[in-house]
Amino acid sequence: MQYISLNSIGYFLIIRTTKMAKSYFVPAITALLLIACNPEKKPDNVTSVVVKQVSSKMLPIDVTLVARPSSISFDVASTAVIVVDMQNDFGSKGGMFDRSGIDISGIQKTIIPIANVINAARKNGIEIIYLKMGFKPDLSDLGREEYHKRLKPLRKINAGDPFTSPTGSQGRLLVRDTWNTDIISQLQPQPEDIVIYKTRFSGFYQTTLDSVLKRMEKKYLIFTGSTTSICIESTVRDAAFRDYVPIVLEDCTAEPIGHSLSRSNHEASLLNIQVSFGWVSSSNEFLKSIKTSSN
Repeated sequence: MQYISLNSIGYFLIIRTTKMAKSYFVPAITALLLIACNPEKKPDNVTSVVVKQVSSKMLPIDVTLVARPSSISFDVASTAVIVVDMQNDFGSKGGMFDRSGIDISGIQKTIIPIANVINAARKNGIEIIYLKMGFKPDLSDLGREEYHKRLKPLRKINAGDPFTSPTGSQGRLLVRDTWNTDIISQLQPQPEDIVIYKTRFSGFYQTTLDSVLKRMEKKYLIFTGSTTSICIESTVRDAAFRDYVPIVLEDCTAEPIGHSLSRSNHEASLLNIQVSFGWVSSSNEFLKSIKTSSN
């Protein structure tokens, strides 16, 4: 007769409940069973993951955020912060925007508010997802040549052009795994964060973003990054079409186009979003709401 240890049963139940069970009660009992089987042993990674998932599912932190057109409530277990295109080519001196003569001061002003939001989110168990605009070295995923030819006179330089970074490293504009597509230094991703490359303005177009969010059971998306009227708005629209709830933090986004006009593209996009696609708030309101809910 073969005997199966209680510890083995615990591992088996974890696998089965992770794949099949919809109830959060069973995984919690499973995790406790496994710990009981090894009272003197520190829980291993599998146990830690299960306990983390149970705690976030069983104990959601309800957050009420002051926003436009109305306040909105959500819980951290169903929420992710999306950081859009805060990379060197767009927001750093010597990057593509800066070398093209585009004013990046607005993008740089968002760095501190975004950092504050990211730090608060991490402390409260909210997932951070970075989106980066970056093409393969052979530019096979660049898209229609006519489109990029039209943009080149506006930028003066184009994706794939050779580049020497301010650090002295050799790279190419908007090409993956170079200084150009690295997240700016003040907002560097942590090992637990998720980083996804994209090749179009929307972060959902031919990327894993939707599947990642669904796998983590996220519904509420807090948007930060650049630029407001292009990649932010494009991704927010696609998020709304997929039944997510987009919330844009206005001081964590910026738009060089029309920034000197009496009514900027930044403001126009925020108006579009709050009327038709989601909610608009600020980093201060987000930080206040998180702090209040944690007390």
